[in-house]
Amino acid sequence: MPGFVNLLKLCVGADSVEDLQEWQQSQRHRWPEGRAVHITRMWPRREAEVLAGGSLYWVIKGQVLARQRIVGLERVEGADGIARCALHLAPEVQRTEAAPRRPFQGWRYLDPSDSPRDLAPGRAREEALPEHLALALAEIGLR
Repeated sequence: MPGFVNLLKLCVGADSVEDLQEWQQSQRHRWPEGRAVHITRMWPRREAEVLAGGSLYWVIKGQVLARQRIVGLERVEGADGIARCALHLAPEVQRTEAAPRRPFQGWRYLDPSDSPRDLAPGRAREEALPEHLALALAEIGLR
């Protein structure tokens, strides 16, 4: 059993993995060492497990399609004075097999055994299945 845990998060505002990559590229000048940073309200209670090799899995348009390795956590304070958690992410966005997910708020823990596998480099440009088809396959255990 791995000693790490992943996080799962909706990628609001992105229609594709390319949208996520383009947005992160446009923001690199704002982030330390060019890494991607994602601010979230809650701090993971399982911090040590997240930092022991966990990734942030991105849900885009109802499907997990990509992940980024989490390389650090940082406490940041918003303009409103509320403390938040900055997830420091590796710059590489790794595409994954499509896995349907229903909407949720915030982030969720994602056990490595339930995490979609990475796509092989030659499959990185494959289009995801339409959401209704991916959900139907997942319901019968064929995701």
